[in-house]
Amino acid sequence: MDRAELSITLHRTGDEAVLRLAGEIDMLTAAQLSTVVNEVLADPPPRIVLDLGGVTFCDSQGLGTLVVLSRKASHAQSLLMLTHVGDFLIRVLDITGLRSALMIRNDQPAG
Repeated sequence: MDRAELSITLHRTGDEAVLRLAGEIDMLTAAQLSTVVNEVLADPPPRIVLDLGGVTFCDSQGLGTLVVLSRKASHAQSLLMLTHVGDFLIRVLDITGLRSALMIRNDQPAG
């Protein structure tokens, strides 16, 4: 069995921190994501953007982590936003009812 991998690249601009995620968000990697977001929240920008374009898998632990981090960000007067959320993850968020608990901005071309 392969060990789940998650790579996180952090890029800060004036009013936001963008974290590009690639790999899997699950029970093995959720703590890694929490650690990075908590470090960003030590000096919270107005917006934290999680770019999920490279995420291939997200389990219940990953979903729970996203919700917890969203709440933590809002307590720090920061907005946690998800972008490039894959169809599979949108479906999971719809099924679990968590879509309304998270801010999702999928920039898709009109058409």
